Amino acid sequence: MGFAVIFLALALLPSGPARKESPAAGPKPVTVPFSLDHNRIVVDVTLALPDGSLRRIPAWVDNGNPDLYLSRRLASQLNLNVTCDDKICSSPPPSEIAIGGMKISLAELKQAKIPLKPVVADAVMAPGMTVQINIPSSVLRHYDVLIDYLERKLTMGPPGSLKFNGVNSKVGVNRENGLLQVTSEIENKKYNLALDLGSPISFLSQELFDKLAAAHPEWPRMTGAVGPANMWGLPDEPQWQLMRVDRLQYGPLHLSGVPFVAFPQEVLARFEKRAGVATAGLLGAEALLNYRVGLDYARSMVYFDIGRLSNLPDFDVVGLVLRPDDDGSFTILGVADCDGKPSVGEVQAGDRLVAVDGTGLANSTMGSVWSLLLGGKEHTLTVERSGRQFTVVAPVKHFLAEESENNSRGKSNKD
Repeated sequence: MGFAVIFLALALLPSGPARKESPAAGPKPVTVPFSLDHNRIVVDVTLALPDGSLRRIPAWVDNGNPDLYLSRRLASQLNLNVTCDDKICSSPPPSEIAIGGMKISLAELKQAKIPLKPVVADAVMAPGMTVQINIPSSVLRHYDVLIDYLERKLTMGPPGSLKFNGVNSKVGVNRENGLLQVTSEIENKKYNLALDLGSPISFLSQELFDKLAAAHPEWPRMTGAVGPANMWGLPDEPQWQLMRVDRLQYGPLHLSGVPFVAFPQEVLARFEKRAGVATAGLLGAEALLNYRVGLDYARSMVYFDIGRLSNLPDFDVVGLVLRPDDDGSFTILGVADCDGKPSVGEVQAGDRLVAVDGTGLANSTMGSVWSLLLGGKEHTLTVERSGRQFTVVAPVKHFLAEESENNSRGKSNKD
């Protein structure tokens, strides 16, 4: 949640009736470390190649997406039959992957999607990432899943095999694809908000965003997808609207200061169709980085176990909006304003960001680049324009700053 202030009501109360554990048949739970890259969970998985050898590759744990994706290189190494149209390529899925030695079947999936264009020599499934495959909600729904952001550990096991802690809530589970909806409340009105730990940031429908913004002009807001809101480098990200919502209830949690991006209506319509229910947006990983999050798909339950009360920086960054390109470079799409003027002078849309403080960015991930642009007072940027490189000293701005910085941020309380 970085700089999102957390108020956890019920934190010291019992978490409800004891969960009856059913005997675990088959594989035992496994725990593996993960890295957090741009708030995205990346773990190592193993696949068997046609020659019988095993290949270890990075995978993205993406519970907010039911579709399986592969890199072009991985599809080739697996000898998968790839077909393409004018938008995307696809192939049959691999039969299985293994996490920490536990085999996970992919057999029920109909297809794997593959980028139409080569991405960093076909080695990754999306620009700005290192991963070659994702683990979608349609696969995760068959397991107990525990994501420990504090220790950076992922635990998975058969249904009923994990013991979850923390406050809990009944949630809506789409049984066809595993997408989760959590009953939430904002301004005394109830909404469905998806739980999407594959998203670096949270989203609200444009309609709800505009309504809240009109009613609360004092809430911090900005234009421009900087920091964790700079998701993919989409063409419209420099125009994205961001706002810190003062307070919301998310299942059993009471959160405040959570930054949200306005969901364009056409995107929300596709999102709702996939979810199968009316929804007002989603809560992303940024809001839950102080927690251990348990996903009990079989019982339609989620668990939130708070692990720390510290404030994590999220929008103390250089105000650039970046696009990771297919060749591993980074283009500056725009510059966020601060106090009515561009927050970084001397750069313009279309420039290439080559280095930050002397560290080259070629083939870096979005997460590693933003870690270089985060915190401190200023950073020295190496920028390229029309084949000429120059340096710019760029200040770090405190975007989405709350007027009083809300001295109670990060504290646990009871309503």
